[in-house]
Amino acid sequence: MALVVFLRGVNVGGQKTFRPSVLAEELREYDVVNIGAAGTFVVRKPPAEPKLRAELLGRLPFEAEIIICQGRDLIALAAEDPFRGQPLPPDIVRFVTVLSKPRPIAPVAFPADDGWLLRIFGSKRKFVFGVYRRQMKAISYLTRFEKQVGVPVTTRNWNTITAIVRALDLTSRTA
Repeated sequence: MALVVFLRGVNVGGQKTFRPSVLAEELREYDVVNIGAAGTFVVRKPPAEPKLRAELLGRLPFEAEIIICQGRDLIALAAEDPFRGQPLPPDIVRFVTVLSKPRPIAPVAFPADDGWLLRIFGSKRKFVFGVYRRQMKAISYLTRFEKQVGVPVTTRNWNTITAIVRALDLTSRTA
């Protein structure tokens, strides 16, 4: 089954910059699909996970935290659609935080009042889902939440997760 690779903290604020499309091309023997600019890849013909991790680290021009998930886990998450029934006003962004190790995460809001900017409402295995308001201060709460989790994490917009699932779906149709 395909693997999904998430690089943490790359191409953000001018730090740890690289061209994901070039990296995907360099790894073409594994049929790597680049998803966006944040260091997200679908590896359709993956080698063993330790070899894939070593290949990635050897090709990046900097040290990076790498989180690898089974493609089937993301397909299952999307099929369950944790955002079903959640209202989506234009100022709200849906996201998934991917944990390097599974952790139970309780629902929480930041700040913890009716004026929340970030709200975590569920988790499953390595995935935490929530919403935030399109305000700069919301990102600081996301950073605060990440520190509280206690393991490396990376966050992606729900739209990125659905793009990953589309790439995985193409893999399953051709396998």
